[in-house]
Amino acid sequence: MIYLSCEMEHSLSVHKIFFTSLANPNRLQIINSLRSGNKNVSEICQITGFEQSMVSHNLKRLERCGMVFVEQNGKNRYYTINNKTIVPLLRLIDAHIGQYCSKIHEGKR
Repeated sequence: MIYLSCEMEHSLSVHKIFFTSLANPNRLQIINSLRSGNKNVSEICQITGFEQSMVSHNLKRLERCGMVFVEQNGKNRYYTINNKTIVPLLRLIDAHIGQYCSKIHEGKR
């Protein structure tokens, strides 16, 4: 039986939160809607077709993970994707998908 240190268990737990946040299809669609620029909840709802409450709930999770940031502008709250870490990560994922995963989708791997 393998025992993990408390530090390693904590690290795995945090990784799980990060990757499940990114892997959730609804959250991923919300993140992708923000790749073209800042948007408020109504704009995200229009793009994704999701209900306002669902978008707001998922944005809270993404914000807690630092994947998106929110800025108040008058009565509206505008969300932006984290350009420092998430945008480069998504570019890397896009490149990986283009090189490897698209072949799986085409039945070549």
